Amino acid sequence: MSDTRTIGILGGGQLGRMLSVAASRLGLRCHIYEPGAAPAGDVAHALTSAPYEDESALRAFAQSVDVITYEFENVPTSALDLLESIRPIRPNRRALAVSQDRLTEKTFLNGIGLATAPFADVQSQTDLPAAIARIGAPSILKTRRMGYDGKGQIRITDAGSAEWTGAPSVLEGFVDFSAEISVIIARGADGQVAAFDPGLNHHEGGILRTTTVPCGLPGKVTTDAVLIAARIANALEYVGVMGVELFVTPQGLIVNEIAPRVHNSGHWTQAGCVVDQFEQHIRAVAGLPLGDGRRHADVVMENLIGDDMARVPELLTTAGAQIHLYGKGEARPGRKMGHVNRIAG
Repeated sequence: MSDTRTIGILGGGQLGRMLSVAASRLGLRCHIYEPGAAPAGDVAHALTSAPYEDESALRAFAQSVDVITYEFENVPTSALDLLESIRPIRPNRRALAVSQDRLTEKTFLNGIGLATAPFADVQSQTDLPAAIARIGAPSILKTRRMGYDGKGQIRITDAGSAEWTGAPSVLEGFVDFSAEISVIIARGADGQVAAFDPGLNHHEGGILRTTTVPCGLPGKVTTDAVLIAARIANALEYVGVMGVELFVTPQGLIVNEIAPRVHNSGHWTQAGCVVDQFEQHIRAVAGLPLGDGRRHADVVMENLIGDDMARVPELLTTAGAQIHLYGKGEARPGRKMGHVNRIAG
């Protein structure tokens, strides 16, 4: 058994909440560090509400836990420097640095022999014409840092109307893909790797709406997807769960992006596997053996976004529906309030 008893989690949103629940089943405690609203604080053992600039709060938090993980990528470097001087951070800082910056991420992926969309660095408005001439249009301009669920992105249809994001960005060429899939993969501290079945993703307005498993694609495609995810995890000497999003194209699989944490497209594992992605992540960062991630049911995961909350009474009476609500207050447009896993058959 591991000596880990308390896991520190940076970020107090729904992912931290579900990680805390998973940890409790293994007899472990979670301490959440969150500057803002913290739904995870409702179920965790402890909650520190303080900004990432509060060195004394960071130090006290680190000293109260055995290992530190995170539920989102955009933790300030200065905070990570202080925390890492006291306790180990898993996944490691390299994985975080690679995934925080879209340009760094794509450069890394190409460097280990994986295909991505064509891309160009755009530091200012004056860089745009040359970038568009190289990448072409239509294309999409994304801020290098921050931005998720479609935020921080500008679609460019022609060079004459192109506008810079106002922050260091990367211009990505459009990819002609037939499907988007994701692999949720775990790697333990001992190098053991375990992957869940790839899921088929459907987005609306840049936000994931559904993930379906099985994905319905040929076995060679799903095997290649898992091997790509394993190559990334091993190259980063990763410890924890990672989400890898991929485009299916006639030329093969193209990596869209990686997320160094449990991932929205892996929520289906809560209904489809004995050991879900959240428990798998807790096992990895705590130094415990990885669990059996084999799928025992066909599942469709649907995000509940904004006004979808009005459907909860109906969902509560739907056979085969497993509901997860995140304990958030206001149901705003585009805000993920929960999800439902429907078991097929």
